[in-house]
Amino acid sequence: MRRAFRLTLAALALTASASITSSAGQTPPATPAAPQAPAASSAAAPSPSIARNSRCFEMRTYYTHPGKLEALNARFRDHTTRLFEKHGMTNVGYWVPKDKPETLVYILAHASREAAAQSWKAFIADPAWVTVRNASEANGPIIVKIESVFLDATDYSPIK
Repeated sequence: MRRAFRLTLAALALTASASITSSAGQTPPATPAAPQAPAASSAAAPSPSIARNSRCFEMRTYYTHPGKLEALNARFRDHTTRLFEKHGMTNVGYWVPKDKPETLVYILAHASREAAAQSWKAFIADPAWVTVRNASEANGPIIVKIESVFLDATDYSPIK
């Protein structure tokens, strides 16, 4: 029962978000892919509790190869966060989960889902990013899997 519940949640997450996954033994993508345009949905109208003035938040989870988390932290600390700002993304916060080693979770804010797609496209094409990524992965890939979920703030959220 518990496994079925996890599988259902995983299926929902994949349906509701842009997600990049590479299986063990495969080389992960060299760059994070730009978020995909939202798919047409037959779901009910959005919740009336979504804040009208909400930015579009993106929660990303990076799962790293064993021993590579500090290389990823260094890349973000020294380069990536500034490149995100350069391309119009707002750094909201970065966390390392207490119960998931080798994982980084962070949240970005965008003006809209369309702005997010434009920002990711520009970021991925930036020669400075390509140089940083290649240098940080000189001893092998860092990331195994990336998950991305887009979020709207509720009308009672202190952050919008």
